[in-house]
Amino acid sequence: MCGRARYRRFLLAPALLALHLSMGPHANAAAPDERQRALTLFAQGKRLEALPLLEQIEQKAPQDGEVLVALAASLVEHAATLSDPGAVVSERARAKQLLQKAFELGNTSPLQENLRQLLGELPADGVIRFSANPAVQQAMNAGEAAFARHEFDTALREYEQALKLEPGNYYAALFTGNTFDRKGDAHKAAEWYERATALNPDAETAYRYYADMLAAHADMVKARAMLIQAAVAEPYNKIVWREIRAWALINHTAFNIVYLPIPQPSKTAAGAIASAWKAYYSVKARWASEVSYRHSLAEESEALRAAAAILKTTEEKDAQAVSADPIAPLLLRLYEAGLIDAYVLFSLGDDDIAKDYTAYRAKHRTQLENYLDRFVLPRVNGRAGRD
Repeated sequence: MCGRARYRRFLLAPALLALHLSMGPHANAAAPDERQRALTLFAQGKRLEALPLLEQIEQKAPQDGEVLVALAASLVEHAATLSDPGAVVSERARAKQLLQKAFELGNTSPLQENLRQLLGELPADGVIRFSANPAVQQAMNAGEAAFARHEFDTALREYEQALKLEPGNYYAALFTGNTFDRKGDAHKAAEWYERATALNPDAETAYRYYADMLAAHADMVKARAMLIQAAVAEPYNKIVWREIRAWALINHTAFNIVYLPIPQPSKTAAGAIASAWKAYYSVKARWASEVSYRHSLAEESEALRAAAAILKTTEEKDAQAVSADPIAPLLLRLYEAGLIDAYVLFSLGDDDIAKDYTAYRAKHRTQLENYLDRFVLPRVNGRAGRD
């Protein structure tokens, strides 16, 4: 799902990030009680109420990075209530400036990073398009404005209208789920989040919102499962990995950065292990000789499998040599699990390899999920959450 519709709603979800991570460094020159009141309202999701207070504090403490981020987020939410397109664009532009200033002041919080990313993904004209159908677009805009004002029942009626006109609208289903979430109806919210994932399993947002809600209800096991789905949906979206990092911190662990540092050809000495790396580079050299060469999943996977096959044979003769190598055991584990392709796509996914992801996911979603489950995300009390 692109940033054009998710950017504002991200602020309104009870993000995992907010459950654990502070917003970052700040210079607090405002009255402590005044500042605390504004940030408390903000943390409670009462962004429109917090907005005038944050405006006042920003005037007194323009170097307070935390206030700048909160003000930017509140301006984004306020923009959803405006009917004048010019005013909307202006509000978002100011939010971007505040975020940039906060970043320059040293605020590198997840909220600041996510907001800068999402605002940067907006189309040039600043219009958030939920549908090509004008009537659906109108209903969605009305629903978003009502949601920003915490008029949740009105928002639900507008999303319902959008779905009557366009039953397959992902945004209407997603926002319906998030609205029930904000109303405290977790059962209904879960139903709608699942509807949204069924409508578009390759968009990360519904999985992430669902994970937020589950984490808020202390179901970290199922939240983990939803985050795995989010990463499979959009593996190259940094927001997903910030959210996974937050989940890991909450659970007092860390996700694994899986990487095989294959030795350079000049550093592959003689010996059984070295012959595996030579096989790797031999395959890559053959691929590179092709006229229309592109670094691809097929190339990298074939090279790694060639190395792993030699390591497997070597292990049968000299298991100690293989186990003592810093790289070989992990490569063999991936090889034996049939997950080398998934490793390549997640850990080596440069711009060229990323071009192969969508086609691979369409046929091998289970392998991608298994890779994240077994190698990347630590389990909660030994449980995967995929039952």
